[in-house]
Amino acid sequence: MSLASSPAILRDCPAPAKLNLFLHVNGRRDDGYHLLQTAFQLIDWSDTLHFERRDDGRIVRANAIEGVPEASDLTVRAARALQQATGSRWGVRIEIDKVLPMGGGIGGGSSDAATTLLALNRLWELHLPRETLMQIGLSLGADVPVFIFGDNAFAEGVGERLTRVELPESWFVVIHPRQHVPTATIFADQRLTRNTPVSIVTDFAACTNKFAFGRNDLEAVATAKFGEVARALEWLRQYSPHARMTGSGACVFARYEDEQAAQQVLERLPPEWDGRCARSLARHPLAAFA
Repeated sequence: MSLASSPAILRDCPAPAKLNLFLHVNGRRDDGYHLLQTAFQLIDWSDTLHFERRDDGRIVRANAIEGVPEASDLTVRAARALQQATGSRWGVRIEIDKVLPMGGGIGGGSSDAATTLLALNRLWELHLPRETLMQIGLSLGADVPVFIFGDNAFAEGVGERLTRVELPESWFVVIHPRQHVPTATIFADQRLTRNTPVSIVTDFAACTNKFAFGRNDLEAVATAKFGEVARALEWLRQYSPHARMTGSGACVFARYEDEQAAQQVLERLPPEWDGRCARSLARHPLAAFA
């Protein structure tokens, strides 16, 4: 990340991916939102965003992203939400180096939105507290607040109630089976388990192997609907019995204690899938912002 010579330009802002170490659906609110519990692990696989402040109030996306119209881009929506919440007269030009797969369950769009809010809070000299940015982020998506929160976290509610958790340094094999899984499709499925008993954060904190805690309740639906997700998960479980899906899919992952062990698995990856060896992050790269 670099602040250019002009205070109106902020370049190389990372938007890291996340993994859901477990994901339980505990119920459903009257408004249709699901009540969840999960543990978020940040990893060093990131999109990169660049921002240039404008004095005409316009929000402009500098580059096209396939399949994402500018009006529905979460970075553009985040900038507009921040404008509306603060009455700021500033605008911004946003450029996105997009590498995280969409529909992968790793929070790429949500992370982009969070990085946008953190960066513009600085570029627009708003000085909003992190808690306010998290509230704005929640209006954009349930995963946005954790990226603003800045730490690995145990999450409850619809994802907005966050408690910092310590997680051991790890390496992960993350596989994207080149399949797009729409989150809404998974949550709308009648087969989805919606009554997993509530855990407490101390249950997770006390667990000796936090990477074997609980399960992902969305996994059974996603693997039934999307065959490549099921095949990728079955393949990865040959090398780690605790491999699981993250979010609503499509990515699946397994944890290893060192890079060499992870790379050895990645070298065996079938060519029809994309894979990545990713390292855990103790904190978000922009944790000092705001």
